[in-house]
Amino acid sequence: MTLPTASSHPALTAADPELAALVGAEERLQADTLRLIPSENYVSQAVLEASGTVLQNKYSEGYPGRRYYEGQQNIDQVELLAIARAKALFGVEHANVQPYSGSPANLAVYLAFAEPGDTVMGMALPMGGHLTHGWGVSATGKWFRGVQYGVRKGPISEGGGLVDFDEVRELALKERPKVIFCGGTALPRTIDFAAFGEIAREAGAVLVADVAHIAGLIAGGAHPSPVPHADVISTTTHKTLRGPRGAMLMSREEHAKAIDKAVFPGLQGGPHNQTTAAIAVALHEAAQPSFRDYAHAVVANAKALAEELLARGFDLVSGGTDNHLILMDLTPKDVPGKIAAKALDRAGIVVNYNTVPYDPRKPFDPSGIRIGTPSLTSRGLGVQDMAAVADWIDRGVTAARSGDEDALAVIRSEVAALMSAFPAPGLPA
Repeated sequence: MTLPTASSHPALTAADPELAALVGAEERLQADTLRLIPSENYVSQAVLEASGTVLQNKYSEGYPGRRYYEGQQNIDQVELLAIARAKALFGVEHANVQPYSGSPANLAVYLAFAEPGDTVMGMALPMGGHLTHGWGVSATGKWFRGVQYGVRKGPISEGGGLVDFDEVRELALKERPKVIFCGGTALPRTIDFAAFGEIAREAGAVLVADVAHIAGLIAGGAHPSPVPHADVISTTTHKTLRGPRGAMLMSREEHAKAIDKAVFPGLQGGPHNQTTAAIAVALHEAAQPSFRDYAHAVVANAKALAEELLARGFDLVSGGTDNHLILMDLTPKDVPGKIAAKALDRAGIVVNYNTVPYDPRKPFDPSGIRIGTPSLTSRGLGVQDMAAVADWIDRGVTAARSGDEDALAVIRSEVAALMSAFPAPGLPA
């Protein structure tokens, strides 16, 4: 495989060689490293091209047929195409494809259904939730009264690491939140949308399913859909969905007006039309039979990798995974998550350090690391390759504990050799 260089972008190289060199360096880094961050992926060349079109030149405040600028004949059709594809792929009544990213999408939910000071409910950040689910350091926790649920303590045999729905119901009925979020950023198990839906109805709350991490798995039939149970679905369009860095809000028709008004003019100005176009492309790709194969392969790879890690003595939160994500507590390995993550990065294995439930360490120096299989699956690695991946992680963590930089260098060369056999989508050949 020929690694990309700055010459892959001749106009950029001519105009700004310094920036072009950085882009080229990032292309090489993405080509020869094993990317295991579960929120990252590779987009197709078609998505990349759509992201860089002349649609960038247009300002389009408003919605199709109701713009504040003229000259929207083509832009309206682009957005309508993205909306139609979202509705068809996820089986929803309404879709808004304008949110700039996941956090603004969630802010729009609050604007649509709550007033400042209202009680909202979500999974606690250290338990695997997201900042925008009412956590204190977020605007959502400062402007609203956030209450959080977590996961069970104790051994896996007693449900350790899993959501305790008796606790969730008790909290919801006691606090009566306006909005309940389910979903998060470090949840390795299937989300029981039906259980959350029943609790939300009993508490009189709007249920929001934040499926940013698993949207591609839902689209590909590898994870249950929240559509029958949630009032609103919030998602980014990258991660497992393999689209651009954007977001969508989907809902029942009864909530369409509130959602649209909250996105524009409530929070945003003109949508990023080039991103809307790339979302449309990604949704078209996700409707193909090959995407279904990819989604199921993501899960199969994650389960196989989890088994290999368990066999090597790693402590996995909840004992494994049902989706694309594995959360590892490195306490038994006697190495902090941050030290392990940085060592693995030097070995060409890209992960992120992460808190684990009831972590005694600080968030910026936690006990765990978080890994996932979307990127390696997009490159074509399969179940048969997961033993090698687990072995590299095991050796890398061991080297992190002992400070063996030579061992990390050996792993990096082995990783680069394997990656050369699996060209990444969207990268220049």
